[in-house]
Amino acid sequence: MVGSLRDTVRQELVARQLDEQISARFPVGRRLAILDVGTGQGTQSLRLARAGHKVTGLESDPTMLSAAREALAREPEGIRERVRLIEGDGLATGVHFLPGSFDVVLCHGVLMYVQEPDAMVAGLARMLAPGGLLSLLVRNADALAMRPGLAGDWSAALASFDSDTYTNRLGLPVRADRLAALTATLEGIAAPLHAWYGVRVFTDTIEVDANEAQLPAAELERVLALEDRAGRTDPYRQVAALLHLCGVRG
Repeated sequence: MVGSLRDTVRQELVARQLDEQISARFPVGRRLAILDVGTGQGTQSLRLARAGHKVTGLESDPTMLSAAREALAREPEGIRERVRLIEGDGLATGVHFLPGSFDVVLCHGVLMYVQEPDAMVAGLARMLAPGGLLSLLVRNADALAMRPGLAGDWSAALASFDSDTYTNRLGLPVRADRLAALTATLEGIAAPLHAWYGVRVFTDTIEVDANEAQLPAAELERVLALEDRAGRTDPYRQVAALLHLCGVRG
């Protein structure tokens, strides 16, 4: 599938990291119940359904939900029957589901739109069965100066040191999270941090319309290998644009 290089790096790295954590937590071949909060266009939901898991996608944006349904409709029947898409807010998971209903809960690229994330994260953790995996993808507040700094916007870079808010590429004011604060939150809701990764260390400043199709397959794989290695290695992962945190429900 043709898409932006930045999005490809994000989706592929998160998928690899998630597979690693699922493999470490659950028996090989086990079919998991997975909740994808903020499923967007359904990229991760469909990938997990293709792997044999039963996935529920929760999305509050009607346009995104429509795109996810269109993508699902193109899948074979066996995959379609493993995915359920619901319109709803991630802040109200308790309205839609019973506590302990899922083995894995994903919340990727959502917390930056939530002003008080702790309550939402606690609600997500309640959806997990004991031993379940919570996967969060957030903007890294400890590295907010990197993007404007590398772009030569010195004033914005300086201001970023004293802020956990920023303007995203859609022009929307949003917030970022700090690793230490989220680690404390996960500990406090009995889903302590098990592993964390950086996502997009070197490719975050690539132009939005830079297309993965412009890269030969071997070159794309080298980019992914580089980002994968950096996202697991200090000090590189500490300055990644995004953080992928995995907590385990006690």
